[in-house]
Amino acid sequence: PSIPIVILTASCDLNDKVILLEMGADDYITKPFSPRELLARMRVALRHSYPPARASEVVFDGIVVNFEKMEVTRNGTSIALTAREFKTLRFFVQNPDRIITRTELLNKVCGNENGDTASRTIDNHIMRLRQKLENDPSCPTHFRTIHGFGYMFAL
Repeated sequence: PSIPIVILTASCDLNDKVILLEMGADDYITKPFSPRELLARMRVALRHSYPPARASEVVFDGIVVNFEKMEVTRNGTSIALTAREFKTLRFFVQNPDRIITRTELLNKVCGNENGDTASRTIDNHIMRLRQKLENDPSCPTHFRTIHGFGYMFAL
């Protein structure tokens, strides 16, 4: 719903325009058109699109993560996370069921812009998250390792 749709077509029929706009298109442009006009229409469409609201609280497997309060509880018991662990958890929750490379995690969570992929920092954060949040850290169901690629978070 937050991705704008701009229709490019050769048809100038007013009925076609109305039907496409009623079907959900955000804008309509006919050929021939200038690249500047297309770019301007795309910018307007993007400016008017709104990202989906992010949940302030996520619940999975008896764990409640409140992002506004920066609190994590498991079955009502508070779990202490470091700032980096919480940041790692937030990034995983915002990117569920997607393979995330160690490099991406290092860049997004640790601010590792120099490309030091040999660092085991992120592996340690994930190990501690597994120890604190998984029912069986030796066989994780939420913080999964995808061998040869990276990690994936599953709710």
